[in-house]
Amino acid sequence: MIVASCVAVTIGACRNNAESNSVSNSALNVATAQTDSAANALPSWLLGTWTREWINRRGTESNTLDVHYLQTPSIFADVRFPRDRGDFSHARSFDDLSDGELSQLARQRGFTGHTTVDGLISTWHHELDFQPSDSSADIGRIARNGADAMFEHALDSSYTESWKSTSAGANTFLVVRIERAGRLQSTLIVTGDDFVYVRNRAKDLPSAPSLDSLIASTQATRAQIIEYLDCEFSVGRVRGGTIPWEIQHSTLPWREKQRLDFVDSVMVAAESATLLVPRAPIADSWSVPVNTISRGDLLTLFVARKP
Repeated sequence: MIVASCVAVTIGACRNNAESNSVSNSALNVATAQTDSAANALPSWLLGTWTREWINRRGTESNTLDVHYLQTPSIFADVRFPRDRGDFSHARSFDDLSDGELSQLARQRGFTGHTTVDGLISTWHHELDFQPSDSSADIGRIARNGADAMFEHALDSSYTESWKSTSAGANTFLVVRIERAGRLQSTLIVTGDDFVYVRNRAKDLPSAPSLDSLIASTQATRAQIIEYLDCEFSVGRVRGGTIPWEIQHSTLPWREKQRLDFVDSVMVAAESATLLVPRAPIADSWSVPVNTISRGDLLTLFVARKP
């Protein structure tokens, strides 16, 4: 996958800007994403958590990004951190970062949306991206490689990517979405014991090849750069970390090693078709488009933290 940008999201095929055959920036069609007819169902082996081992572009192989790709039966999230990203352990907010450190954060990538497969051709439709979106489609040809690996090939043969499953047989999936006026505000995506939490920035980014180019072309002030970067893609473990719902990697580094506080706003309803509801009334639109977790297991996952 190659990448687009933090305004709309796609699966494994979107990766670097240079890697990108980017995706449509139109709003995610949840009805389409939920379609589970045999004609549109994703292959079962594609579901779960994946990491990218390498990308080969016309004979040159590299592995410069730490990639986390979660695929549910319809909705996906993909988050990528430069392996040479600096140490941000001193930071508690954007205020603690130098201009150079802000520039490092601008190199991160993330996207979420829904996936469709036609034969072996996968399309990752971006709904929200960390980088600016270029409104094109992210499409690749996937091929299984043994029980726990796959290759993704560009349709024009410009790249090949090797992917490794890290799901360990997990087959439970959950997606919670919050929208405002049709715009995705936040989403929680769970595959097995892995999660990605996404929070949108306040305003969509203007179209640009990358955050670096957007910052340069707009001659952005420090305050504007922070506004561009204030979009969260956090990756973690539901129960397998040192604490429940531990964030292990995040585009906002000070969130790492912290509990995902979003889960404290979620509860299991006494009676509800969706099972999961907001713990307090909200004005935004709430939906649970994907859930294969039993009520009993949900009760153990979404327990309000005591004050």
